[in-house]
Amino acid sequence: MDFNVKKLAAGAGTFLSRAVQFTEEKLGQAEKTELDAHLENLLSKAESTKLWTEKIMKQTEVLLQPNPNARIEEFVYEKLDRKAPPRLNNCEQLGQYMIEAGNEFGPGTAYGSALIKCGETENRIGTAEKELIHSSEVNFLAPLRNFLEGDYRTISKERKLLQNKRLDLDAAKARLKKAKVSEARSAQLNASEAEGDNFMAEQEMRITQSEFDRQAEITRLLLEGISSTHAHHLRCLHDYVDAQLTYYAQCYQYMVDLQKQLGSFPTTFSSNNNQTASASLSPSVVPSSASSVPLCIPNCPVPGSNDYKVPPSGTRRARVLYDYDAADSNELSLLADEVITVYSLPGMDSDWLMGERGNQKGKVPITYLELLN
Repeated sequence: MDFNVKKLAAGAGTFLSRAVQFTEEKLGQAEKTELDAHLENLLSKAESTKLWTEKIMKQTEVLLQPNPNARIEEFVYEKLDRKAPPRLNNCEQLGQYMIEAGNEFGPGTAYGSALIKCGETENRIGTAEKELIHSSEVNFLAPLRNFLEGDYRTISKERKLLQNKRLDLDAAKARLKKAKVSEARSAQLNASEAEGDNFMAEQEMRITQSEFDRQAEITRLLLEGISSTHAHHLRCLHDYVDAQLTYYAQCYQYMVDLQKQLGSFPTTFSSNNNQTASASLSPSVVPSSASSVPLCIPNCPVPGSNDYKVPPSGTRRARVLYDYDAADSNELSLLADEVITVYSLPGMDSDWLMGERGNQKGKVPITYLELLN
C-alpha cells in the first residue's frame, strides 16, 4: 500500500516537473535541448508522410465509393468484423433497369434488343468496377491504412516518450544549475548540505541524459524505416495503377463491342399499326463519331419501304446523311453530304446496299442514306 502511494506521488511529481518545464519553455524562461538536425529531418519526413498518406487514402476511398452513406456502412461492418451485404452498384442498377425495360418492350424489337444489350454491358462494367474496388482495397488502401494504424502509431508513441525524456533532462539541468548557484551562495554557511544537493542534481542529470539518448536512438531507428515505407507504398501504387489500367481497358473493350452490336440495328422500324416512327432531330445534331448509332431524321426512308427498292440491274444516286467508318474491307466508309451510287445485289441483307465512289465500292448501311430521284 505504501509502495503504491509512493509510486503515485513520484509519478505526480514527474508530471508536475514536466508541466513546469514545458510552460517555462513556452514563456521563454527556460532553456530547451534541441534535437540533432538528422533526427529533426526524420521527424519532419514522418509527419509529412502521415499527412499525405491520410489525404491520398481518403480521396481514393471517395473516388472508389462516392456515396458517403455507403462508405459509413462499410466502415461500420469492418469495425464489427462482419461482411457487408451484397449491393448493386450504379452500373449494375442501370443495367438491371435496361434489361427489364427491354424485356417489357420486346426483345424482338430493335429498341428492346438494344436496351438488353446495353444492360448486359452495364452489368459487365459494374462487375469490373467491383473488381477494381477489391483490388485497390487489398493492394493499395490496406497498406496505407496499416501504416497509419500500425507503424505511425508506434512512431508517435516513441516520439512522445522522447519529448517526455527531453523535458526530464531539461528540468534536471535547471535543477543542477540552481544547485550550483545555491552552492556558491552558501559556500561559507552550510557547505556540506549545498554540496549534497549539487551531487544529487548531477546524478539526476546524468541519468536523465542517458535515458534521453537511449530514447532518441530508439526513435531514430523507427524513423529511418520511413524510407522502407515509401518503397513499399511505391509498389502498392504500381498495383493500383495496374488495377485502374485493367478496369479502363475492360470498359473500353466492352463499349467498343457494344457500339458494334448497336451499329447493326436498324434505328427506325414500323410500329404494330404499321405507322412509320421517325425522330425530329436535324442532321446538324447527329453524332459524327466513327461508329455512331444512326438516328432517323425527317425525310429518312424506312427500311423495307418502296424508297429503298433499287432494281437489281439498276443504280440510284444517294446522299450520305452522316459519317460512317467501315467495319471491315467489305464495307465502304462514308462522309456526310457526299453523293454516291448505290444498287442492290441478289441475296443481300435488306439493311444494306452496295455503294460506289469512283473506283471504291463496298457495302453501306441504308439508314445512313437518302435516296435521290
